This record gives sequence, structure tokens and C-alpha cells, in this order.
Amino acid sequence: MFERTIAIFLGSVLLGIGINGFIVPFHLLDGGMIGISLLVKYVWGYKVGLTIITLSIPIYLIAWKLERRYFINSVHGLLVSSLIIDLLSPLRGMFSVSVMEGSMIGGLFIGTGIGWMLRHETSTGGTDLIALFLSRWFSINVGMVIFLIDAAVILAGLYVMGEGILFYSLVTILSVGFATMTMTLIRSINFYRSI
Repeated sequence: MFERTIAIFLGSVLLGIGINGFIVPFHLLDGGMIGISLLVKYVWGYKVGLTIITLSIPIYLIAWKLERRYFINSVHGLLVSSLIIDLLSPLRGMFSVSVMEGSMIGGLFIGTGIGWMLRHETSTGGTDLIALFLSRWFSINVGMVIFLIDAAVILAGLYVMGEGILFYSLVTILSVGFATMTMTLIRSINFYRSI
């Protein structure tokens, strides 16, 4: 339990740094629930963390019905990460990087945070929770599932945000997917070494 609590906190801080320090200043998108919440922020100005919680409610109702263990293991991650994302909003504009560097660094922070939580069988909920369901049901790497969902959100964001963000947002989700897959593969390697 203590390890999971540390993983939730550390993963949430990494998410908050990646989103606020590197993604929001350039109006870039990530995928999944974070990407949808970023779109809501850019269009209507709502807080990212609060939007994540609001939009995740239907997914959590489904998780409660289908797999309560996923609900219980990720509801804390959802609440803590959303709170920390909003608390770290003063980081916006603090780092002086190019848009390409911001998209890569932000993606690596976000992916490492997500991957760290997934290694400890928790998540931020949202589409990560859907990815956990799909990866278990179909034996696919969870990072790859997240990558595919993220790509769909970016393409949807293209309609709202225009072509200017497309390339850099794709760099962001590639970085997120790479870091998430790396973190989840490290867990798999360590598991197999222990048997």
C-alpha cells in the first residue's frame, strides 16, 4: 500500500510538471482524457484536473460495474493526479524551451508518470483505465493501447485546434507512449527475473 501511495504521488507530480511546464504553454495536446481536458481548457478555459475528474465519471461507473478492483486501484490516482495537475499550474511558462523540446520533454514526463503508476497497478483513470481493460482482455502492451487512443484524440483535436499543433502533439504522444511502454516493460523484465 505504501509503495502504491508513493507511486501515485510521484506519478502525479511528473504528470503535473509535464502538462503545466511543457504542454500547456505551447497549446499542445496529449491524448486520452488529458488531451480531451486540454482541449476543454484551450477552448473554454476550465481547469485541466477538474475536467479530467468530471469526464472520468462515466468510465468509473463502468469500472465499478465490470471490474471493481480497477475502480478501487485507480480512483486515488485520478483524484490525486487531477489535484496536483491543477496545483502545479503556476509552472506554466517557467521553462524556456522550444516547442519541439516542450513536446518531447512534456511527453516524457507524462509517460513516465503514467507508466510509474501502471507499474504499481494504479492509474489516473480515464482512458488509461480503458487501456488497462483492453490490455488485460487482449494481452496487448498497455503503452501501445494508450498510444492508439492518444492518436485518436489528437486527430479529433486537429478539427478544434487546427493543423499548427498536429506535428508537435504527435511528437508528444510518441514521447508519452515511449516512456509508458519503457516503464511497463521494466516491470515485466523485473517480474520475469524474479521467477
